[in-house]
Amino acid sequence: MASHRRPKQPSRTRVTVLTATAAAAVALSSQAAHADPKPSKSEVKAKVDKLYHEAEAATEKYNGAKEQQDKLKKQVDALQDKVARGQDELNSLRGELGSIATAQYRSGGIDPSVALFLASDPDSFLDQASALDQLTVKQTESLQKIQSKQRTLAQQRQEAQDKLGDLADVRKALGVNKKKYQGKLADAQRLLNSLTQAERAKIQEEENRASRASNERVELGNEAPASNRGAAALSAAATQLGKPYVSGGSGPNSYDCSGLTQWAFAQAGVNISRTTYTQQNDGVKIGRSQLKPGDLVFFNGLSHVGFYAGNNQILHAPKPGTVVRYESMDYMGTFQFGVRI
Repeated sequence: MASHRRPKQPSRTRVTVLTATAAAAVALSSQAAHADPKPSKSEVKAKVDKLYHEAEAATEKYNGAKEQQDKLKKQVDALQDKVARGQDELNSLRGELGSIATAQYRSGGIDPSVALFLASDPDSFLDQASALDQLTVKQTESLQKIQSKQRTLAQQRQEAQDKLGDLADVRKALGVNKKKYQGKLADAQRLLNSLTQAERAKIQEEENRASRASNERVELGNEAPASNRGAAALSAAATQLGKPYVSGGSGPNSYDCSGLTQWAFAQAGVNISRTTYTQQNDGVKIGRSQLKPGDLVFFNGLSHVGFYAGNNQILHAPKPGTVVRYESMDYMGTFQFGVRI
């Protein structure tokens, strides 16, 4: 007789395992199908350039905070010196009043008004009209000098304290912007490291074609300079060709973009401010068609500055890993405006 036993069903555990395995396989294949492809060399270069621009913007803010910090530090030092000298003067005035008190004591006792001053604040003391009647002219003059000096000292101390508070805020901003541009540079380096050696070499080759190395002849044309000082500043900058770009560098061994322009104008006897954001206000703004050699040229939301050198070329400190060099304006990104100092 044929057997009619029911076929053995797979266990629930086995079904669960098989189902989970199948689901995982589907998920993995789905992820593989939708995984982001490795970015191309051109995409990496675009991202790196963007990070460099962002790092340069943070560098300029860092430079601005550094410049502000230096000014505040000088102001604080000057105020603290004033306070110290004022305290010495106050001590001398109190010494004079002490001599008056000593003379009174020897002649029969200290005037109650003088004794009151020596033990309390003359600011409130001199407001008491009845007390003034008990003072000699000399005592009154001494007390008024002390009162005036104390008020001045209180104001100077408060001003110094306010400046110290500003200094603390600026130092905090300094740290934030330094950390920011260092982070951007690190991100850019990680992106570059993700490329093969051949891809990195290709990027470098393209950049070399776009720029002019310091030992190459650059055709600048015969355009008349913006001014004698502009021409002198441009000539000074040209002596720095080949010097490395360093964030915060202001010469003479290394430069960032605004550090180079400030240094060069200083050699021409012109003091301009330290950052791109302030250098834009150091002269008259002009359009691209008006540019002449020696004018400043600004790019990429004011995060970068260089010298217009003639024939559509600029002389500048480009970015980390490069040197001071000539470069075509066509490779510089968004032109903002020129500034004639």
